[in-house]
Amino acid sequence: MLIQEQMSLEDKLHILSDAAKYDVACTSSGHERNGDGKGIGNCMNAGICHSFSADGRCITLLKVLFTNECVFDCKYCVNRSSNDVARASFTPEELCRLTIEFYRRNYIEGLFLSSGVLHSPDYTMGLLYETVYRLRRQYSFQGYIHLKTIPGASAHLVEQAGYLADRMSVNLEFPTAEGLKRLAPHKSRKTILEPMRRIQLRVGENKRELAVSPHTPRFVPAGQSTQMIVGASGESDYQIVSVAESLYKKFSLKRVFYSAFVQVNPDLELPASYQGPPLLREHRLYQADWLLRFYGFAADELLTPQRPNFNVSLDPKCDWAVGHLERFPVEINQADYYTLLRVPGIGTKSARKILGARRYGNLDFEDLKKMGVVLKRAMYFITCKGRMLFSIKMDERTITRSILESQEKKGKDVFRTEEYRQMSLFADMGLK
Repeated sequence: MLIQEQMSLEDKLHILSDAAKYDVACTSSGHERNGDGKGIGNCMNAGICHSFSADGRCITLLKVLFTNECVFDCKYCVNRSSNDVARASFTPEELCRLTIEFYRRNYIEGLFLSSGVLHSPDYTMGLLYETVYRLRRQYSFQGYIHLKTIPGASAHLVEQAGYLADRMSVNLEFPTAEGLKRLAPHKSRKTILEPMRRIQLRVGENKRELAVSPHTPRFVPAGQSTQMIVGASGESDYQIVSVAESLYKKFSLKRVFYSAFVQVNPDLELPASYQGPPLLREHRLYQADWLLRFYGFAADELLTPQRPNFNVSLDPKCDWAVGHLERFPVEINQADYYTLLRVPGIGTKSARKILGARRYGNLDFEDLKKMGVVLKRAMYFITCKGRMLFSIKMDERTITRSILESQEKKGKDVFRTEEYRQMSLFADMGLK
């Protein structure tokens, strides 16, 4: 039964901000766009939403749905059309006022706007476009805007919205077309990938136009991203990272986000999740994604069809290294940058520091520690001046056991309470 009633803006905000919590595809923009001095807000390169700027500031944004009404009946979604949940919709004017009032109170510096599908994709995309148009033109808002693209919306609407948003995204939802067809029967791979392709091509065209005329309006300057649900449709980690790698190469995505499946609907097509969302698996996928984007790894190096899932007890880089001991140990004073990046415990910053410091002399383990190298992991895979930190059998089982024992000991130390006590002003100051 549909019961309509007048809602306050506060009631709508409560419903629609809560409905947006399952969409994780928002983070730092990696994009800098200064205001023109005539409006309010700006977009900082250091990041948006749950990120920290170079000066330590935490920067946040309003994350909300335009509406949680939806014509689709996706089995995994709390806002599916068959669910009996409280429904609400903003008007474009209400959402603009809310964003501006939050900004003026210094609650936010940007907006992450997504939506259910109200009536049709075009109708909904038109409302989203009207909202961001009013924010930019009527309210002169120059802060960060991340706008979700509605699959199936017309190319014209998507393109017009792209000149107003900093970043756009359309959720892939599942790594395979089979998973999408089974759990989101009203969506199709085509309606998801087509806007991705159009955004990618228009971004490329816009960059060429800007090279000729710097005053050309910018189209989605912070690029596009997507999101995949992990653990709902049975795909292996190998399938997921392979799809992510393909998206980065074919669609020039800035980020692929991974969302651990949260069971919000009882449905026979969905897996039972007695142990809750697979958060550790999600964490390993983010670590692997980092390796794909910044460390020069390929998906089929990390996993194979014969070994399709990550060892959740080890981070993917450690897991890869213990499986390729023929490449180790590497000599710190001779290895090139990309070889150093393959060593567990050495990141991009510490690898660059090592290369810079080597110009002035050979490095030892103490030098590496000062540079931020995590020796507890790296010591099994490196030599300094031809020697290892200590003698150990170069055997996969031996090294894996040593790393796991070190992790277990660290975990126990964290939860040891007998050596800790609550601080007391009077006792610690010698007062009674």
